[in-house]
Amino acid sequence: MELADRAVGLLLSSISLSIFTYYTFWVIILPFVDSDHFIHKYFLPQDYAILVPVFAGIALLSLISVFIGMVMLKSKKKKA
Repeated sequence: MELADRAVGLLLSSISLSIFTYYTFWVIILPFVDSDHFIHKYFLPQDYAILVPVFAGIALLSLISVFIGMVMLKSKKKKA
């Protein structure tokens, strides 16, 4: 079981690092690169640099709220 936990942790860390690197390059470095450079075809337009994290945050907060609500409902059923 310990090996599986380590593998999942490594996978999640790798995914997080990849997303962080991609987003950092997209937001911080890409504006200083010429707009006709080939690297721009691998990234969304700059307008989405704010929209993507906002929608991801809203989705995360929604999922957390649903989870907390379900836990609260289950705990009420146990008391009754």
